[in-house]
This record gives sequence, C-alpha cells and structure tokens, in this order.
Amino acid sequence: MTNAVIAATGLFTPDQSISNEELVAAYNAYAERFNERHSAEIAEGDVAALTPSSVEFIEKASGIKSRFVLDKAGVLDPERMAPNIPERSNEELSVLAEMAVKAARDAIAAWGKPVSEIGAVLCAASNMQRAYPAMAIEVQQALGIDGFAFDMNVACSSATFGIKTAADFIASGSVKAVLMVNPEVCSAHLNFKDRDSHFIFGDVATAVIIEAEDQAAPGGWEILGTRLKTTFSNNIRNNFGFLNNAAPEGIGAPDKLFVQQGRKVFKDVVPMVSDMIVDHAAELGVDPTGLKRMWLHQANINMNQFIGRKVLGREPEGDENVIILDEYANTSSAGSIIAFHLHQDGFAPGDTGLICSFGAGYSAGTVFVRKR
Repeated sequence: MTNAVIAATGLFTPDQSISNEELVAAYNAYAERFNERHSAEIAEGDVAALTPSSVEFIEKASGIKSRFVLDKAGVLDPERMAPNIPERSNEELSVLAEMAVKAARDAIAAWGKPVSEIGAVLCAASNMQRAYPAMAIEVQQALGIDGFAFDMNVACSSATFGIKTAADFIASGSVKAVLMVNPEVCSAHLNFKDRDSHFIFGDVATAVIIEAEDQAAPGGWEILGTRLKTTFSNNIRNNFGFLNNAAPEGIGAPDKLFVQQGRKVFKDVVPMVSDMIVDHAAELGVDPTGLKRMWLHQANINMNQFIGRKVLGREPEGDENVIILDEYANTSSAGSIIAFHLHQDGFAPGDTGLICSFGAGYSAGTVFVRKR
C-alpha cells in the first residue's frame, strides 16, 4: 500500500468583501421596508415584524466580521438581498469551475510539477452549480488533465471526505496524484433576509494536491490517517434543487435556501466531533493534547473554541486552533482548507496537526497530518 501526502494547496479569494457594518445596514433597511409594507398585517398580528440585526449580535453569535463574495451590490441591495451572478452560456467556463481552476493553478504552481502527473480531479463542495456534466470534469478539461474526474457533496465535510477518497485512490495504486478542488458560492444559497443566518456564509475556492509518498518531493504533509462519519439530521438543510420547479412557492423561497437550528446543531455536533477526534487520535497513537495546530471547519467561533478545549484538554494557545472565519466567514467545505493553506508556518519535521470538518448530514471528517 502506498502512503499519501498533501503536497500542495491553493486558494482563490474573490475581490469583493462585505463588512458586518455594511451587511447590517442593508438588512435593517430591508427589515424597515418590510415592516412598513406590512404594517397593517403586523398590527393585526397576522405577520411578525422583523427585528433589526446588529454588528454586536453577529460577532457574539459567530465571531464573523466580514466575508468575501462574488457580487457585493446584489447582496447589499435592500430590494434584492441576493447576489446577481449572470448566467453564462454552455460554451463559457462555468462560474464554479472558474473559481476552482484559479485555486487549482495556485496549488499547481506551489507543487511545481506538470499536470500530466495528475490522474484524477475531485470537485468536493456543498453548493454545486448544476447536476451534470460534473464540475470536476469541466475543471479537468480547463486544466488539460487526463484520467478521470467526478463531483462529491458531503456539505461542509466535502473537503475531508475528498482527501480521504484521494488517499484511498493512491493507496490502491489507481493514480499517483489527485487534484481536489472546493469551490463554494455560498452566497447564492444563503437567505440574506433571515436575521438569524444572513451573516454566516462567504464565497471562496480552495485546492489540494494529494500525491503518492514515493514520488513526492521533500516537504509537504504525511497523511497519518483519515476517518469519516455521518448521521442523518434535518437540523441543517438546503432544499434547493430541480424538484423545486414544481413547488407552488417556486425557487428562491426561504425553505429552498440554507436553514438551520443552530442551538441543536451545536449540542449535537460539538460532542460528536470532539469524541471522534480523540478516538481517532488514540487509534493512530497520536497524543491529541500534543497537536501543534488544528485547522477546524470554520463554522462558528464558539464551536471551534469548545472543540479546541475538549481536544487539547486546556485553553488553546497562540495559533494552536486557527480561526479565519472572522475574515472569510463560513465557507462550507473550503473553511478548514483555507485555515490549513494560510497557517502552515512554524512546523518542524515530525510535528503533527489535524484538519477537521463537520456540518450538514450530519457529517464529520478527520485528517491527521505530520510535517515531512
């Protein structure tokens, strides 16, 4: 069996970003107009008045301070409250593929090898632009890669599931290197008219090259072990899909966008992920309290801090528990990879770390790595 290593990573960040102050101003303008338009129904008790949002509420609830988006104007328009991303012709590179290609080229440049050595492309993401052809195959063609490609979706855990899948391909001898991309246009699936969630998501794309250890250049990260877990829950859900065309309310209705029961998610997911990390570490012979760094899914600062304390057995110090959601917000499958890509400094050969994701499904994935 051939061991796999993470040889390189890449990142594409949109040019536009929205601060909490800008987002709150737009939401509050929308809420004020809604309340005015429905003043009679609100007075009769038939419609609930919308409560204003605030910067303080957002930062206390999530730790988020800003987010990158593909279209700022549409999100901040109180009469629209959604990104305006024009549809492209079938002959043009798709939006999602374009983001993925940019992140992939960043990773390939860092890797320093020709794409002819890549045997497979995985597009692992939550918010696919379409059902088929697979986004991964479009990315494969745009980059001039032979072999095979396919999409996979395990919501926010898609990247760790993708790393596991790539490592298994390498272990079986199917390929020598795999490109995995995680393009996420989360803003297109977020209900910006919902005070409880209008601040959560941002747009971004990441890429990871997983390679056979026997052909990898010095450096990179040995994959010590991977573990996956799923258990069904409706507490995080997105009903957007082709069947919505038959729904009376039509596509874009609130229940066809992202919805969650945050308190239930916290109560269910945090202990599940914490126990999974500790159990997996024990199986691998890794001391979880000795991890140099954790690159957790960037969902909510309170979840990340709680998991960090549980795994390390103490309050994390310095950059032991990386937080990037203050700048990027929740970027679904890409979050833990952004954290890993931006914060790999300070490791000596032999130091260990953890890439971990968790999200809708429920789903969770752990990838323990050691600096080569």
